[in-house]
Parts: sequence; structure tokens; C-alpha cells
Amino acid sequence: MRKLTYGMNVSLDGYIAAPGDDIGWSVPSDELFQWWSDRVGATGLSLYGRRLWETMSSHWPTADQQPGVTPAEVEFARRWRDMPKVVFSSTTRPVDWNTRLVTDDAVAEITRLKAEDGGPMDIGGATLAAAAMRAGLVDEYVLATAPVLVGAGTPFFTALDHWVDLNLVETRTFPDGVVLTRYETRR
Repeated sequence: MRKLTYGMNVSLDGYIAAPGDDIGWSVPSDELFQWWSDRVGATGLSLYGRRLWETMSSHWPTADQQPGVTPAEVEFARRWRDMPKVVFSSTTRPVDWNTRLVTDDAVAEITRLKAEDGGPMDIGGATLAAAAMRAGLVDEYVLATAPVLVGAGTPFFTALDHWVDLNLVETRTFPDGVVLTRYETRR
């Protein structure tokens, strides 16, 4: 069975985006960016909701061709394009860059994908991750918590039907006061 991880940059007050989908506060240090890039390189399949897909696909396919690009950004762009991806959306068309589109029941498809052989899966996007959390499909949570309060926006966690007990498996501090925490779901 494949492992499913939900991880994103998050504000101290629990948001992945401020109002208006503003993520300007979440620009990672070089060290944190490399951590995320290495994670992408180790991911067997990435699952995206529509809004996160639109954000990522509007930048990373050609990011390595932009003026002033860093070697780390070149590496991330290549890893991102090469990584298999699934986008869950009933409105997005078309998808590209080693990606397939799913318009049906997301929970059923994620359940099917978890049962397959293969490398670990990451899930991103608040709405899609919320559905997976409510269905008990998330095995690990990764929060890169920035020392900023944004006050409102898109929350990392959604309302759940029941408690989810977790075990802390890692903490790490990055430059600029970002604290990474990883938790595994207790089954």
C-alpha cells in the first residue's frame, strides 16, 4: 500500500493562503526550497486539486527558462515536470507535463491509487486534501510553519468528522524561523 502525505507551507495561524489566494508570505529559504525539491524528487505520484494545479502549472513548466533562474529552481522545475501527477477537477482542461485528469469521485480514485504498488504519494490543495482527510486516507502530515499570522484565508486543516491521533516523527528549524513538523497518523 502506498503512503499518502499532505504537506504544505502554512502560516502560524493555520492558513496555506491568505485572502485572495495570496501566498507571498510563504516564499521559502533556499534550504527549505531544497527540502521541498528533494521531496518532489522522491515522490512517486502527486495529487493536485484544481487551484493548486493552476498555481503550479502556471509557473513550473517553464520556470527553468526564466531570466535569473537559480540552479535549485532549474532542478525543481525538471523534477516537477518529470513527476507523475493526477489532477482532480471537473472544470480544468487540458493537463500536461506527465499529468492525467480525474473528473470522477476523488476519494474512490485516491483509495484505488493507495492500493497500487509504487512510490509514496503527496496530496496538495486544501479541498482535495480535506476529502482525503475525512476519508481517513492521509498517512502523514507535513507542515512548514512560517512565523507569520495572516488572519484569514484558506486553512490547512478542515473540519473533520472525528479526531485523528498523530505521532510526531520529525521537527526541523529552517532559516527565517520556519519550523517543519511531520506527523504520522496513528492507526
